[in-house]
Amino acid sequence: MKVLFTLLFIVFSANGFSQQQNVRAELIDSVLLEADVFIGYDKFDHVFYIKDNVLFKVKDQTSIAYKNVALGKISKVDLLNPLKILVFFERFNTVVILDNQLNEILKVNFSEIKNPIVNTKTGIASQHQIWAFDEVAQQIYLYDTLSGHLKPVGIPLAERMLFYHTDFNSFEWLDTSKRWYSCSIFGTIKELKMPFEFDAILYASAEVVIYKKGENMFAYSKKSEKISSIENVDKTFESLAFKNQILSIFTNRGISNYKITLP
Repeated sequence: MKVLFTLLFIVFSANGFSQQQNVRAELIDSVLLEADVFIGYDKFDHVFYIKDNVLFKVKDQTSIAYKNVALGKISKVDLLNPLKILVFFERFNTVVILDNQLNEILKVNFSEIKNPIVNTKTGIASQHQIWAFDEVAQQIYLYDTLSGHLKPVGIPLAERMLFYHTDFNSFEWLDTSKRWYSCSIFGTIKELKMPFEFDAILYASAEVVIYKKGENMFAYSKKSEKISSIENVDKTFESLAFKNQILSIFTNRGISNYKITLP
């Protein structure tokens, strides 16, 4: 019996430890960048950042810029669709859509639509739609940019959001109880697995969640459900982005791009 217990302990311990592994990041390059906010890279490897409340798009020494002084501070930039870049001005309750040359192609003031809302969380959705979250009603909406119709999806939330992420087909968020949820464009809400403890969520997408616990950085793969400790990266960063297994870390010295392979 003692031998059997020992064997079982070894098996369970191995299974438990296999859920977390170390991933050593490989530095690809470092880029000098003077910016207030690093947004990230689009699908065509243009770097986006904000300096003095002006949005810049840069690649190969070519730079274009967008600014709108009348709408105040830029709150968020969504690069999901590089042909329809979403810029959010939360103070003025307004979303602006830009083309790939950073020209305005649409402006939506959610205080002036047929059924006004206080939009505090937003992003690009599929089929000419925009995700919007009404802070007052605690309700997620889809706004159709062609018809101007605002449609509620799901039900009002019971708790406030601490963090959120959007993509074409879903709106995901972390609530005050540190539970992770997803709402589809059809209104289906489900709770997602969060098999880890964290101090802060640093980045999230449909594939991965990067988070901080203590002084360490981890990545959770939603597909494999495995946790990886990210080693050999600068921990004194201001923000980060992740695309195609490239982790881009922004510090006061610029951007450092690391290659990491997650299970």
